[in-house]
Amino acid sequence: MAERTATLEGTITALAEQKKYPALRDILVTMNPADVAALFDEIDEHLLPLLFRLLPKDMAAETFVEMEPDPQELLIRGFSDSELKEVVDELYVDDAVDLVEEMPANVVRRILKQADPETRRLINNILQYPDDCAGSLMTTEFVDLLPTMTVADAVKRIKRTGTDKETINICYVIDDGRHLLGTVSIRTLILSEDDEPVAEIMQENVISVGTLTDQEDATALFSKYDLTVLPVVDNENRLVGIITVDDALDVLETETTEDIEIMGGMTPTDKPYLKTSVWETFKARFPWLLLLMISATFTGQIITSFENALAVAAVLTAYIPMLMDTGGNSGSQASVTVIRGISLGDIEFSDYFKVLWKEIRVAVICGVALAAANFVKLMLVDRLLFHNPEVTVTVAAVICLTMVCTILCAKVVGCTLPMLAERLGFDPAVMSSPFITTIVDALSLLIYFRFAVSILRL
Repeated sequence: MAERTATLEGTITALAEQKKYPALRDILVTMNPADVAALFDEIDEHLLPLLFRLLPKDMAAETFVEMEPDPQELLIRGFSDSELKEVVDELYVDDAVDLVEEMPANVVRRILKQADPETRRLINNILQYPDDCAGSLMTTEFVDLLPTMTVADAVKRIKRTGTDKETINICYVIDDGRHLLGTVSIRTLILSEDDEPVAEIMQENVISVGTLTDQEDATALFSKYDLTVLPVVDNENRLVGIITVDDALDVLETETTEDIEIMGGMTPTDKPYLKTSVWETFKARFPWLLLLMISATFTGQIITSFENALAVAAVLTAYIPMLMDTGGNSGSQASVTVIRGISLGDIEFSDYFKVLWKEIRVAVICGVALAAANFVKLMLVDRLLFHNPEVTVTVAAVICLTMVCTILCAKVVGCTLPMLAERLGFDPAVMSSPFITTIVDALSLLIYFRFAVSILRL
């Protein structure tokens, strides 16, 4: 795919330099707007305005929505007022809101100046909602019907107003006060008799969200109920907008990327990797690395406090990395599983004791199995094959007992911290692998040396 994109980019660039504009247009109009946007993100900046102006008006608007903020800003600054108005007029309200949120203040003023008064009012209304809530994600462009309409009346209204709506697949039935009464699909309308009232064919049990519902909670309903569109209502159940599945997918992608970055020990960024500067990447990573480095000094202090024991039984030192890594991996497995369950809504804080009991049982089974395998390995490989007489049965017992206890502690810590973070209102992803590993490293060393001192009489 990357090779194909590079070839296409070379072809487009060559045709532009040769001023073969009809050929360029013929190529661009056969492409999907998302693919054109991806191409424009990679093309030389000086060619971008020229190529964009070759697109048909409708396709130009669709392509513009799919582009990254930087090339969007570049185009807007180069647009005349009439060109900017043409693009803005073709945008759906939610796309226009997204554009306004991404642009600098001086560019926003130009965009709002060229928008018609109704669009400007709708944009300003949506911008009043807090970030990351359903109200900021919705569009106000939907088809509404009255329950007293006949099917024929409803179809006429869809034909008259549906051109400018983001979707007509699902229409919303409201009363005179705009209270949401039900929904009716275009399929149901087409298959019903013309004189049948809309009230008789509408679906009354409607899944909806409030304007202040968290975006992540709202978009989760798309997967749960197999939705393509979700109505947004105010506190009095009045329909104010809808969220479409394409916007829901964008939110899910953003939230998932953010969780992955946090779980990896980085500050989330809204830019693609290749478009993020070295300095921005440094700022996203350094604070976490500094915090984890400082927290890791505890493990050094633990080793220092038991240096006399290590001097007597130096063989114990060789197995510290294995025990710390096994504990860290075990804790990471538990934390990742729980964090994912919380994000999907499968796990709540009320399930804590169920989760804890399950992880304890898993830890015991894993710990005993790994300890048994490790005991065999210590006796056969380390002692007999490598001829290491210091690896005695007692030393092997210390190592294997430590492994069982470390895995148990790691699983408990790994499942507890994310659920506690969720309970306190923090993002569970913060309690991810780096933090879990740091904590478990310290615990594994404490357990290891306590067993060593007790069993080996050091």
